[in-house]
Formats: sequence, structure tokens, C-alpha cells
Amino acid sequence: MAYVRNAWYVAAWEQDLQPDKPQGVTILSEPIVIWRADGRLVAFEDRCVHRLAPLSLGRCEGARLRCMYHGLLFDADGAVVQIPGQDMIPPQARLRSYPVELRHSWVWVWMGDPALADPALIPPAVGFDDPDYILGRGFLDYAAEARLINDNLLDFSHLSYVHAESFGAGPEFADERPRLTPLERGVRFERWVVGTHGPGRRKSDALIDSWQSYDFLLPGILLMWSGSFSAGTAERCGFAKPDYADAVGAVTFTSQAVTPTGDTTARYFFSWGPHRAHGDEAMRDMLMTLADRAFTEDKVMIEAQQRVIDRTPAPRIMPTVHDRGVTLFNRLVERLARAETDEAEAA
Repeated sequence: MAYVRNAWYVAAWEQDLQPDKPQGVTILSEPIVIWRADGRLVAFEDRCVHRLAPLSLGRCEGARLRCMYHGLLFDADGAVVQIPGQDMIPPQARLRSYPVELRHSWVWVWMGDPALADPALIPPAVGFDDPDYILGRGFLDYAAEARLINDNLLDFSHLSYVHAESFGAGPEFADERPRLTPLERGVRFERWVVGTHGPGRRKSDALIDSWQSYDFLLPGILLMWSGSFSAGTAERCGFAKPDYADAVGAVTFTSQAVTPTGDTTARYFFSWGPHRAHGDEAMRDMLMTLADRAFTEDKVMIEAQQRVIDRTPAPRIMPTVHDRGVTLFNRLVERLARAETDEAEAA
């Protein structure tokens, strides 16, 4: 599976960056070091130009980063500015740098043509600086291809089976299909579940209508809002998007990001929490405990799926009706990745 390079990939949670220590990450099999140069966020290739030692084991010195193998010193633009014991610095002594942005509590790295790195293309997530939501966060490392995690998030019919106990999802997630809308850089999913007591531990005594909507955007970002509404709301609003001000409870937001680290490895970032009008820190903690359980269930299944794929000659799938979103997104990725390859070959 090819991946789009001209896109912003999540590299880390802002809270996991230490102010005076570089951090190594891997995106699309490329080792990258992220650090702060006197407050400015910087991303380089994570290999010194001298003997390829990882700069993530280096030392921050104000606006400069020192390799702690033989002491070469780099400025924030990636150029070597000091070689201990050597006055002449070769002009090619420079690192590849990556455009990097801090938005929505995530560190985003652009993996393609730096000239095309438009911050407006960063998906509009909700971060810890948003006063309306009380969020928790985490991440999981997968021994599986990122595409398989994307496919999982693009087809929620698995909730009825993988998460029957954790999320308490009923058969409606497998029996009913969401409304899908193709977007310029993703797919939108919208779903009403009418006349339900609600999922899992958040069950309601009275019947409610549950709303769930999420955008799945390049390169693999899920942004989902959900809420509970009084029975009859879905019909009153024509099964369209409701006004969250009318919710009777359970208004939550989750952001999830899938970052390919290698050919068959990935890192999966997630946050989840309630709107302040419908929950507090205790509810956030309950949701995160639930997320830990449910996302571990996904991990077990997807890593097992990867092992089957690895030992299957020429593996093929048989799509079902629930794969429309998967197909729409993967075709978008394939089209854009192919266009990037064609442009590179033409250049």
C-alpha cells in the first residue's frame, strides 16, 4: 500500500516532548528527530552527517543540537556550524529538514515536498487547549500495517463483534449503514441510532436517539463527535446533523491518528473526553479506561490479521457492503500517491 507523502502526519503528543531533549520518531520508515530550538519546533532526519549516529541521542544547546558521538553541532536550519578540531566545514554538511507544526496538541510533520507544506491542510482536531472539552490521551504501537488500522476505523460494523463487551455495541452497527459523503481529502460518516438506551456504561433509562459523526481525513485522521438526544430528534431534524445544544447527554469528542512507522508497523494516537456541559474529569477517566480496553481489542485483532496476511501467498479480500468507506478512502490515497509518483518521475 502506497501512502500520500504530501500530507501532515502526527509525530507525537505535544505533552510528550521534553523542552531540552530531542525526541526520535519514525514516519514512513524515515527516522526523524524533533526538538525545540529556543522554543521553535524543529524536525531533522535523525542521523548525523558524520557517522550516521542518531541525533535523538544528542544534546540541545539553546538554538543548536549537538551530536553526542563526535560532537558535531547543528543549527536550527540543519547546517553544521561546528566540527570539534576542524575549522573547515564542508558545504554539504547539512541535514534534511521537515516542515513541522504544533496544532491541536499534536506535533505534525510534512513528509512530502516542503514547498507544498500548507498548514491549512492540517485536519481540524480538538486539542487540550480547547476549553469546551475535557480530554485524555494515549497511543499504541502496532505490529501491523497502518492501512489495516485505517480500514478498521473506516468500517464501524466491527463494533458489534470486536467491542460487544467493551463499548457494548449492539447489532445496529453491523445491521445499519451510515450515510457517507466523499470529501476532498477524506470521507464523512454520519449515523443515527433511533430508540436506543445508549451504548455500554452510558445507557439511559429512557429511550434516546444517538448521533455519531466522524470525518476520516488524509493521511489517517479520525475526528468524531457524538451525543444523545431525546427520542424523536432524528426524525424532527430529517436525520441530518443535530444541534448539539439540544443534546440530553453523552456529548463527546475523540481524535485518532494513524501514523505509518514502517512497512508493517504503525503508531496509533488517540484522545477522548466529554464536553464540559455533559461531563467532568471522572467521566473522562471512565472513557479513557474504556478506550484502553477497546483499542487493545482492536490491536489484538489487527495484529493477528497482519500475521495471516504475511503468511498468505498473494492475499486477496472479498469486500462487503460495509467496505464502501474503505474503498472510497483507499482509492483517494492511491490516486494521490500515484500522482505524486508521476510528478516525481517527470521531474
